Amino acid sequence: MKNIINVLLINGPNLNLLGTRETEIYGNSTLNDLLKSLEMQAKELNISLHHIQSNAEHVLINKIHSSKNNINYIIINPAAFTHTSIAIRDALIAVDIPFIEVHISNIYSRENFRSHSWLSDISKGVICGLGLDGYYWALKTISNRLASLK
Repeated sequence: MKNIINVLLINGPNLNLLGTRETEIYGNSTLNDLLKSLEMQAKELNISLHHIQSNAEHVLINKIHSSKNNINYIIINPAAFTHTSIAIRDALIAVDIPFIEVHISNIYSRENFRSHSWLSDISKGVICGLGLDGYYWALKTISNRLASLK
């Protein structure tokens, strides 16, 4: 039997409103719809997917800290914290878990302040502007990268 890959999926502020919030940007699928679909894909890839969504920065930081010895990879959509949170950046550096940054919208084609990420330069990759597909590509990429290390 293959080793299980433990992936933590972090969704930041306001992503709990997916499906109802700015649907012209974020679409009509809810966070629950996304999670159900990702869990199916994760199972096919032999990935155990753990999820947290919070509007509170400290909750996300505490989850990152507690992941240090039991998570192999992180997928993070930090949402607005992308542009503001050096604390989340520091937490990710401290635990030294590789991560992929995902954004549903293209942050470079929106308001100017959204084009700077405090996480991109320390991430293993950034996927933005592909809608919810970005999450699926992140899972597939993690599976491929970790399989190549075996």
